[in-house]
Amino acid sequence: VHLVESGGGLGQAGGSLRLSCAASGRTFGSRAMAWFRQAPGKEREFVASIFRNGDSTYYGDSVKGRFTIFVDGAKNTVYLQMNSLKPEDTAVYYCASGPFGGTSKSGYDYWGQGTQVTVSS
Repeated sequence: VHLVESGGGLGQAGGSLRLSCAASGRTFGSRAMAWFRQAPGKEREFVASIFRNGDSTYYGDSVKGRFTIFVDGAKNTVYLQMNSLKPEDTAVYYCASGPFGGTSKSGYDYWGQGTQVTVSS
């Protein structure tokens, strides 16, 4: 599986950004897709996951109610819609794919290169 993220950049507090992750390779719908993020000096943190083309979604507590993960199966692309941005959302965001899913990095075996999101106050 090859994953390519896009859509990062500079956002303002209270604003919105949308990240995209285009996947190629193994059957998209049979695997879990997720977003993680890593801020400088911090561990990589679970953000959101989606399984089986949208049957199940999960969110980290820090983004619940503000971020939405969804897929376009026809495009083999997973999105992360980020609303009500906060400066603490600043991080490198990584797309991940795996057979098991979940909130742990160990559930994913393929990772994208990451895209920087910076939120100004």
